[in-house]
Amino acid sequence: MKERSVNMSTEEVFIGSLDQGTTSTRFIIYDRLAKAIATYQVEFTQIYPEAGWVEHDPMEILESVRVCMERAVEKATGDGYKVAKGIKAIGLTNQRETTVVWSKSTGSPLYNAIVWMDGRTTSVCRRLESELPGGRTHFVETCGLPISTYFSALKLLWLLEKVAEVKSAVETGDALFGTIDTWLIWNLTGGCDGGLHVTDVSNASRTMLMNLKTLDWDLPTLQTLGIPIEILPKIVSNSEIIGKVMSNWPLVDIPIAGCLGDQHAAMVGQACKKGEAKSTYGTGAFILLNTGEEVINSSHGLLSTLAYKLGPNAPTNYALEGSIAIAGAAVQWLRDSLGIIKTAADVEGLAKKVDNTGGLYFVPAFSGLLSPWWRDDARGSLMGISRFTNNSHIARSVLESICFQVNDVLKSMHKDAGEKGEVKNEKGEFLLRVDGGATVNNLLMQIQADLLGSPVVRPADIETTALGAAYAAGLAVGVWTEKDIFSSEGKLKGDTTFLPKLDDVKRKNRVESWCKVVPRTFGLADLSL
Repeated sequence: MKERSVNMSTEEVFIGSLDQGTTSTRFIIYDRLAKAIATYQVEFTQIYPEAGWVEHDPMEILESVRVCMERAVEKATGDGYKVAKGIKAIGLTNQRETTVVWSKSTGSPLYNAIVWMDGRTTSVCRRLESELPGGRTHFVETCGLPISTYFSALKLLWLLEKVAEVKSAVETGDALFGTIDTWLIWNLTGGCDGGLHVTDVSNASRTMLMNLKTLDWDLPTLQTLGIPIEILPKIVSNSEIIGKVMSNWPLVDIPIAGCLGDQHAAMVGQACKKGEAKSTYGTGAFILLNTGEEVINSSHGLLSTLAYKLGPNAPTNYALEGSIAIAGAAVQWLRDSLGIIKTAADVEGLAKKVDNTGGLYFVPAFSGLLSPWWRDDARGSLMGISRFTNNSHIARSVLESICFQVNDVLKSMHKDAGEKGEVKNEKGEFLLRVDGGATVNNLLMQIQADLLGSPVVRPADIETTALGAAYAAGLAVGVWTEKDIFSSEGKLKGDTTFLPKLDDVKRKNRVESWCKVVPRTFGLADLSL
């Protein structure tokens, strides 16, 4: 990227990016050329109280934020950068849908954070589906989302019904609800001493409670679900000065000027304009196609959601999204539960020992399947096992399962958006932009291109989620312009393109086999222990 037309003084200018993910927290400091000059990352505890339940300790997340901010600043300072005075703003991006309720008066969480992939709300979903007209799709017209264990509103209902402390605090007016962005901003801007209770449009769009067209909480939905509006945060855009960091934190008085859910931040980091799509490979995999200023309601199992709104008066870009619960988490399963690899990086070498899976198919429905299947009664399965099957076949089938799921989502997107909804290259090919930690796996990327039958483009900097949050914050304080962010000039340098090598007949046969095995995982959630 070239030197910007703004902030051309010799003063050093930096933007901080706080990336609070599902398994770790990072703080990255970028210079005015959007180059990362320092980063620090901390993993935190994954809590599994019961099968299918996943929780985080909100206080541990706060501490991880503090450590990452301090250590990133120390690293940058040690390398000679004057970041203490040079950081002009902080952008924040976060794991979406993860739900926290805390006490306004004490600042203490009233229960652990219920993580986005947690499946405990199945009974709540079934009840609402049976009671409401339209069943699972009752709220789709308003919020773009089906009734699912995935979204925050259902987790909040569970907390209201099952946790006495939450119910009592709501009744006495002492409860605050938020996703992780809200929890962090409230604490960073003062907590009990005047902390700001806000969320942004992208995170709000994932609660099931925001009207996609008005970008405000939907009162009929709140009334239907019995959720008081008083516990909900104020909704702001993705790029504006929200508030300043208070004195009990590192980087005091620095404005928080950008906030986006992780997948929306990746869209900004990948500079996805209308008709362009990206897939982020992390714990899960998330594919978003920018549909411009139009909300497209899916008839093929996708979500309608926000892409981004880069300023209070900026136009709203919407997206079609396909959400995959288990991607990198399946590799972690190989490492932590099966013990067939020592590190996540080892999966590529193990999978390369064989040319194919030997007819083995793995469906990673550990707590159900999201897009485009939406089956919370599905469970993980390995099919096609024979005496020939070994650890390498299993490893390769895990990588293939990630790619098959992405392929399912993109096929649905093509059906919903149509030919006019996609930007193609001069060869008439639809390019998939990819990012996230798992994309360092070249075999995974090649398999993805083979199954899609189209090119996969990996940027030089794969951490586009943090970059997108930095862009949003920098935009709000004048470090960058939208032209800087979305210009393609210089951004293709260092990209790696993976071209499909699999012939059409083999591709078709593989995809048909996958579509044959997936339905066989349905209805397995109630198998006896």
